[in-house]
Formats: sequence, C-alpha cells, structure tokens
Amino acid sequence: MNIRQRVRQTDATPAFEVGLVICWSSGFIGGLLASETSSIYLVLFWRFLLLALLLLPFTVLALTRLDRRQLTVQTGVGLLGMFGYTASVISAIKFGVPAGTVALIAALQPLAAAALAGTVLSEIVSPRQWLGLGVGFFGVFLAVSGAVDAAPVWAYALAFLSMLCLVVATLVAKAQSCPVPVLSSLTIQCAVSAVLYLPLAIAAGESVLPEANWSFVYAVAWFILFSTLGGFGLYWATLRRTSATRVSSLIYLTPPVTAIWAWAMFGQPLTLGAALGFVICLLGVHLSKGMGSRPAAPIRPGCSDAGVSSC
Repeated sequence: MNIRQRVRQTDATPAFEVGLVICWSSGFIGGLLASETSSIYLVLFWRFLLLALLLLPFTVLALTRLDRRQLTVQTGVGLLGMFGYTASVISAIKFGVPAGTVALIAALQPLAAAALAGTVLSEIVSPRQWLGLGVGFFGVFLAVSGAVDAAPVWAYALAFLSMLCLVVATLVAKAQSCPVPVLSSLTIQCAVSAVLYLPLAIAAGESVLPEANWSFVYAVAWFILFSTLGGFGLYWATLRRTSATRVSSLIYLTPPVTAIWAWAMFGQPLTLGAALGFVICLLGVHLSKGMGSRPAAPIRPGCSDAGVSSC
C-alpha cells in the first residue's frame, strides 16, 4: 500500500463512519414512512428514477469511459446490493416485521461476509471468528423469537435474504481491480433499481405517476437524501478506504439506532428480547474482531486510482 492509499484509508474518519451508521439506519425508517402511502413500491420506483436522473448530468462523462466489464459488474451490484437488498427489507417491513428486528437481521452481514471472505477475498477466518458467527446468529434468534407471531415466518426470511444480497454485492464490489467512481456507480445502480421496481409499481396500483400528497413526497425525499445518497453513497465510499469486513461491521451498529428512531417516530416498542439479542450479537461481532483484512485489489492497467474519488 503506497502513501496515497494509506492517506485515503486514514481519511475514513469516525465522523464519516458515524454518518454511514445514521444514514443506513434511515432506510428502515424510510420503509415505515413509505408504508403510509398507497404503494410502497411506487415510492421506491420514484426514489431511484429521480436520483438516477439527478446524478446523470454529473456522471455522464465518467460513465462513457467505463468498459463492458465495469458496466456488467455495477449492474449486478445494483441488482443485488440496491434492488435485492431494498426490496427484501421493504417487503419484510410491509408484511409486519418490526423495523428494529429487520435491521438486526440485516446487521448479521459482517458475520456472513466473514464466512465468505476466505473464498472470495482470500481472508483467513479463525475458529474464534467462526464462534462469533454462531453467537451472532443465536443473538438474532433471541431477538426475533419473541416477536415471531407479529409477522409470517416467510416475512422474516425476506429480512435474511436482504442481508445475503448485500453481502454478495459487497464482496463483488470489493473484489474489483478497477473500481468505478462512487457517483457513477450510484447512477448505474439507481437506474437498474428503477427499471426493476417499475413492474412492481405497476402491479401495485393503477398508475406510476407520483402521488400529490405530503406523505409521498416526504418518503421519496427521505429515501433520496438519507438512505441512497447518504447510506449507499457512504457505504461504497467507505468500502474504497478500508476492508469489506470493517465496512460491514459498521452496519452492525444500525439496529439500536433504527429501534430508537422507530420508537420515537412511530411508537414501536423496545422489547427486552430485542435488546438482549443485540447485546449477544454485539458479543459475536467482538469475537469476530481482528478478521484478516484484504489489501485493495491491484489496479488494472489503464485504471486511474485517482478516479475512485471522482464522479
């Protein structure tokens, strides 16, 4: 790692990471806001369509420089990490899983990423880290067992699916030897997500025109500013500066923030089981600390390392 790479990693300050945790938590709250509209999928369609159109003037030149492989990878990352993740999370919340519980299940990502890192990113996972994986899953079991009657079992499966989608997208993005600038990747991923949400929005209502009411505008604006630009933007930007495991571990801190927001804004109860499950999951993450970090993938010839921070 050269001096510039070290400086870039150092620049991922605590404030940067705190912003990621807060903004990532906002996505679960956005799901609750969107559930107050006539069609949650219509909200998500306009969330991604508007942001793709807003970003395009700033990224069009960078997009024309991408090769077919980069476009294919970003399309896949958008399919899994943005559409697959958000659709699963929102659907789980829509069908009755508490937002805090969805966040807790999704926060198993660092442990699942560790389990796959050995194969995908050549990171060594020790027996202690495997123990942490088991402890983390036990914590999630405690958190959801007390509320399993609140929603169908398959709705909880959607929450687990969201976590798996983001894990795969994270590993694929981290493994790339020629990273795509953050805003350019967001443009592609938002466009892909908008296309995929369109049939869902059509199936959910008679029209894909935006609703002319405050609830709809509030939900779309919340998603664009906090959850997408803030959440996904900071997620991919931080992934450029540190290991996949480090970034994933930050996501683990979102459940308490989400639960507090859901309690303050919507009156969702803070249960003892969820609190105990979070503490046990936190122990699991502590046991998994010290996972081998993988150096950034070698930059392919023709790729500009400086381009990582550009549009």
